[in-house]
Amino acid sequence: MTIETKEIHDVVIRFAGDSGDGIQLIGNEFSLATALMQNDLGTFPDFPAEIRAPVGTMAGVSGFQIHFGSHEIHTPGDNSDVLVVMNAAALKKNLGNLKKGGTIIANLDGFDAKNLRLANIPEGLNPLEDPALNDFILYTIPVTKIIREGLKGLNLGTKEQDRSKNMFVLGLICWMYHRSLDSVSDFIDKKFSKAPDIHHANLLALQIGYNYGETAELFANRYEIKAAPMKPGAYRGITGNTATAYGLIAASVKAGIPLFYGTYPITPASDILHELAKHKNFGVITFQAEDEIAAICASIGASYGGSLGVTASSGPGIDLKSEAMGLALMLELPLVLIDVQRAGPSTGMPTKTEQADLLHAMYGRHGEAPVPIISASSPADCFNAIFEATRIAIEFMTPVFFMSDGYLANGTEPWKFPVSADLPNIHAQFATKDDIKNGHFYPYSRDEKLVRKWPVPGIAGLENRIGGIEKEDPTGNISYDPINHEKMVRIRAQKVANIANYIPEQTLDCGPERGKLLILGWGSTYGTIKTACQQLHQEGIEVSHAHLRYLNPFPKNLENLLSCFEHVLVPEINTGQLSVLIRDKFLVDTINLNKIQGLPFTVAEITDKVLSILK
Repeated sequence: MTIETKEIHDVVIRFAGDSGDGIQLIGNEFSLATALMQNDLGTFPDFPAEIRAPVGTMAGVSGFQIHFGSHEIHTPGDNSDVLVVMNAAALKKNLGNLKKGGTIIANLDGFDAKNLRLANIPEGLNPLEDPALNDFILYTIPVTKIIREGLKGLNLGTKEQDRSKNMFVLGLICWMYHRSLDSVSDFIDKKFSKAPDIHHANLLALQIGYNYGETAELFANRYEIKAAPMKPGAYRGITGNTATAYGLIAASVKAGIPLFYGTYPITPASDILHELAKHKNFGVITFQAEDEIAAICASIGASYGGSLGVTASSGPGIDLKSEAMGLALMLELPLVLIDVQRAGPSTGMPTKTEQADLLHAMYGRHGEAPVPIISASSPADCFNAIFEATRIAIEFMTPVFFMSDGYLANGTEPWKFPVSADLPNIHAQFATKDDIKNGHFYPYSRDEKLVRKWPVPGIAGLENRIGGIEKEDPTGNISYDPINHEKMVRIRAQKVANIANYIPEQTLDCGPERGKLLILGWGSTYGTIKTACQQLHQEGIEVSHAHLRYLNPFPKNLENLLSCFEHVLVPEINTGQLSVLIRDKFLVDTINLNKIQGLPFTVAEITDKVLSILK
């Protein structure tokens, strides 16, 4: 049988199986192999919150979607072209998102009577025999049987052998799309270096899967996707959480200030801690506290001592940190609070994404307590956004909210290594003995930006009071004077408002400067909105797109920019929180497009809404 290689421009593949099938692992390794082939890519890991959900059930299905191509990729794709499923529950849960005419590759051994029962398939029915699958190209492969046969000479039990079936699948898909196995082999070498039998089994399963594609005479085609045009430089695949960690390290180095990261583990923020803990060579100190309150208070203490204090959490932890956030604001110390948002309220859906903490970041403290808010728009952009959040925290002596979310945190895309010399220096203004005037040090004296200097303990003459009680201007002494309180409240608010003078003006990402419709987004909706606009432009439909990094304060020209359009559409993965802020600030009658399903927008949802408005 002759196998033909077809060139295609892009493809969306979704791997799905039980949460114990290693779906996230093969998704990540396929992403790395794809990045090394110089394709642009976007990923969407989609897994259950339970550490070990019931095997074979719908609740236990784990998915990983990757969209890669020879052109710019900004989303993981709306619907998949190829669906790889390890069992009946995975097919049942994901079939609705497969394009008509798409390809299904199914592990035949995952459709036995037990798996059908666990997936609540009616007795006597098998979804692989359903006429509805006539709309798709179906390949059934007895993966488990092949793996057991191929590994029977190894000193492993059946259970250990079966754990290698994900590597068979990875090898097969690498064959189908001309991916090299080198990076996967390197991963296996490192991962199982101390377990030779398991190491051998995984390498063998990977090669068996690759060879199966070549020899089984099952597939008529392989597919080639040429490299995407990218700016010259060194690239790697990166997740949002890893990019956040790297951005913090870079900011610490550029400021010349040691980094202290105090946190309590929580999904989906924990990987930032895991990554930072690897980089003690940069002077990074990581501290896993006993709870969320201790984590932020330790970070405030680190900032008081002259370090860059950073803490992170997700919704439930942000709730607990709110009082201490007010303390950092009252003390006017630099602090970066990272909110990797997830679906709430309460425990909510811990592994699902949402953008529903914006109003909490804006208003979620008692008293008048404004803080700057910065958001990232893609996994790689987390590096630049957290760097900027850190700059503002240090140069304006204020706590800053950095907004990420589960979609950004776990998603992967290519990232061009920055050159250190190209990153701006961050300038901290530490108090010195020169700030002692006539024998007195005034900790709340300010410069033209209303920013006070940073007094580090241990310098004679710079002693000053700390605490959450109102400060007298400029001595920092305890004060209950009503006039002083109002003055200090207004000064702190004006200092945050002044930041607008030191950030870039808002620009359009695409589209005409004036027109009928502007799509205004923030955070992880960027890729979907951008792709939707590209599709609409190709159809001759004029629409513009602006994406906000600075959510408090807004860029100075934002009101003028909004006034240039008849309609402003605001897509958000919440019930309309940015719209609330825009309406309040600028009296613009925004049009909401909201989704609260723990899932990102699809491109079709954006384009359909645009077309309905323009009609």
